[in-house]
Amino acid sequence: MPKTVVKFGGSNLKCKEDIGRVIQVVKNYEQPVVIVVSAFYGVTNYLIESLEKARHDEQIASKTISYLFNLKKETLELHIQDKDLIKSILSEIRVLLDELGKFLQGIALTGDASPGLEDHVLSYGERISAIFLNGILNNEGIDSKVAFPESIGLITDGEFGSASIDFVRSTTNVREALAGELVYVVPGFYGLSSDGKTTLLGRGGSDYSAAAIARCIGAPSLDIWKDVNGFLSADPKIVENPVQIQKLTYNEAAELAYFGAKILHPRTVEPLSDPHIPIRIFNIYGVLDVQKPLSVVSAEKIVSKGIVKSVTYSEDFGILKLKGSGVGAKPGILAKVTTALHLAGINISSVLTSQISINILISKKDLSMAYAVVSAIDLPVVGRLHITENIAVIAAVGNGIAENFGVAARIFTSLAKDQINVLMSCSGASPIVSYILVGINDRTQAVKAIHREFFETIPA
Repeated sequence: MPKTVVKFGGSNLKCKEDIGRVIQVVKNYEQPVVIVVSAFYGVTNYLIESLEKARHDEQIASKTISYLFNLKKETLELHIQDKDLIKSILSEIRVLLDELGKFLQGIALTGDASPGLEDHVLSYGERISAIFLNGILNNEGIDSKVAFPESIGLITDGEFGSASIDFVRSTTNVREALAGELVYVVPGFYGLSSDGKTTLLGRGGSDYSAAAIARCIGAPSLDIWKDVNGFLSADPKIVENPVQIQKLTYNEAAELAYFGAKILHPRTVEPLSDPHIPIRIFNIYGVLDVQKPLSVVSAEKIVSKGIVKSVTYSEDFGILKLKGSGVGAKPGILAKVTTALHLAGINISSVLTSQISINILISKKDLSMAYAVVSAIDLPVVGRLHITENIAVIAAVGNGIAENFGVAARIFTSLAKDQINVLMSCSGASPIVSYILVGINDRTQAVKAIHREFFETIPA
C-alpha cells in the first residue's frame, strides 16, 4: 500500500516540545510514511536577509553559517543524549552549511546573485531541517532516511522562484525512490530543473511539494499538521467563535487559500484534485490521533445550510485603474494591457470593467511595475492611469453561492448595516465565491459583519 505523505511546517518546529509532538505523530501512524518538512520557523526569512546583506558584506557568510549551526546544535542537544549521534548529525549539517557559506561568499565577491543562485541558497533551510529531523527520528528508533528532491528525481519546469512540478518526468522516479519500507524525510520548497538547477516552488511552497509527492506515489492522503484547528468560518483573531469546517471541496479550499486563508498554500490542491487524493488537516497542539482530522478537503461536494462556509480576506492586492470615456468599449485595449503585463511576468488576479474604467486586480508587490509597463503602452483613449493600494479583498466562499438567490444581497445588507462602503464587487467569476473590495480600514469590521450574518444570525 502506498505511504501517506505527512507535511510538517516551520510552525511545527519552534521549540523542544514541538519536536516531541512531531515524533509522537510519526509513531502514531504505526507504519512508514513520507515526511515533507519546511525550514525551521524564521529560517527562510533569515536566509532572505542574509542573501541581501551578502551583496555588500563579506562577513555575512560566516555569521550565517555560525548562527544556523548553533541553532541546530542547541536543539539537538535538547533531544539526543548520544554524543556520537549528535556529532554525526552535526557533521552532515556542517557539510551543507559549508556549501551555503561558499555561495554567500561568492555573492559577496560579485555583489550580485542570479535567480538560480538565489533559489539554491534559499533551499538550504529545508535541506538542514530534513537532516535534523531524520537524526531525531533515528534517535527515537524510527528507521528513516533523508530523500533530497535531487536524489528522488522531483523535476520541475525550470522556472526560478515559482516552479511547477513536471509530473511526466517525476512520477516514476519519485514513486520508485520512495518505495522502500522505511520513513523518508524530504525537504520541501524546491525541486530540480531538467538541467539539474534548484528551483523553488514559491514562498510557502512546501505544501505544494508535499502534494506533488503525494500524487507521484499515489498516497491515500496528504496529511498536513498545522498549529490551528483546520479550516474555520473566519479568522479566529477577528471573530470570537468561528465554526470549524469539517469538509470542503478542492475548489473551496483553493479559493479560500487564494483569498487569504493561511491553512494551505494556494497551489496545494492542484496536483491532488484529479486523482482525488484527500487533504487532511490536523492540529499539532491538539489530539494527535492520525485518524481524526479536523478538516478534510476532497471531491465530496457538500452545500452547507447557510451556503457560505467561510469568510476570508487578503490585503495583498491593489488595483491598477485605466480611466477614460469609452475605455471599456474600445476594442483591443484590454488585450494590449494584459499582453504587456504577461510579458513582464505580472499575474492578473481579476479584471472588472465598465464603460469608463478598466480595473485590474494585481498583487501589491507588482503594482509599481504594472503601472510602469502600462504607462509605456500607446493607449490614446486612456485619460488617466493610477493605482489604489489601501484596499482589502473580502471573500465569501461556499458551494452553492452561484445557484442560490439572496446570498449577495445578504452580504451587501450586512455591510450596509455597519455603514461599510463597497468599492467594487464580483460574483459569478467563480461559482463558489463572491468577493468585495473595501477600504483597508474597514477590513476587520467587514469580516465581522458578513460572519455575523451567515453564522451568528438566526434566520427569521
